[in-house]
Amino acid sequence: MELGFHLPIFTIDGGTTAIAGELARVGVAAEAAGATWLSFMDHYFQIAPTGLPAEANMLEGYTTLGYLAAHTSTIELGLLVTGVTYRHPGLLAKIVTTLDVLSGGRAALGLGAAWFEREHLGLGVPYPPIAERFERLEEALQICGQMWDPDNNGPFDGRHYQLAETLCSPQPIHRPKILIGGGGERKTLRLVAQYGDACNLFASAPADVEHKLDVLRKHCDTVGRDYRDIRITIMANNPRPTPATRDEFVREMADYAKLGVHAVIITPTTGAPAAWIDAMAPAVPQLAELG
Repeated sequence: MELGFHLPIFTIDGGTTAIAGELARVGVAAEAAGATWLSFMDHYFQIAPTGLPAEANMLEGYTTLGYLAAHTSTIELGLLVTGVTYRHPGLLAKIVTTLDVLSGGRAALGLGAAWFEREHLGLGVPYPPIAERFERLEEALQICGQMWDPDNNGPFDGRHYQLAETLCSPQPIHRPKILIGGGGERKTLRLVAQYGDACNLFASAPADVEHKLDVLRKHCDTVGRDYRDIRITIMANNPRPTPATRDEFVREMADYAKLGVHAVIITPTTGAPAAWIDAMAPAVPQLAELG
């Protein structure tokens, strides 16, 4: 099992002027630890589950990843996850392609249906009903696939998006892996089976994840997809691990490893995330021993 790091908080010790330097140290620390994934949230405002108010610091996700691309060399970079409403899909594909080219082929596309109404209303971004958001999510997945097909620069004529040309030049160095976030059994996991290279589930309990994976297998059977081709990742936040509970966290992950989970992603929530990552680094070889 691999380890990834996800940073949801930009309230950094030392204030705003300290953010850039701390994030550069985060990239160094994550790679030195042997982690395989580094991500940020994609939000306009801070979200309540972090325990912070909406007014707390929040950086734009892809600009932040671009900065980290220059301060890392091996780790995969992505957002967990981009809301489909935040950017037009054609532009999103260009943004992720740019990140891939400038990082030497290390970009991933995390994508979901979006949920935080306040930030949409706050910045004047349309927030359609959930059924439409899922329709847009599926079209966005189709558009990105077409944008990353060097043999298809043709039009895309969907219900919600119309593109006269899906021209994307240069093409990515490595076609970005598509990670679809969420565990909705009827829609989200069906989209994972049909379009995704990876999924991300909450590690609420091994039995819960086992059930979600059974649902995903059934969707794969329905669409003719090999379930084994999908990378399974989980977010460990029930409870959220800390350096003080590191060994207990590793023991808890053993049951998820038995389910075939490939990677667990954990979240530093302190004002000094680089030091937190350093303290969690011994978990990397311990998790690798789980399989």
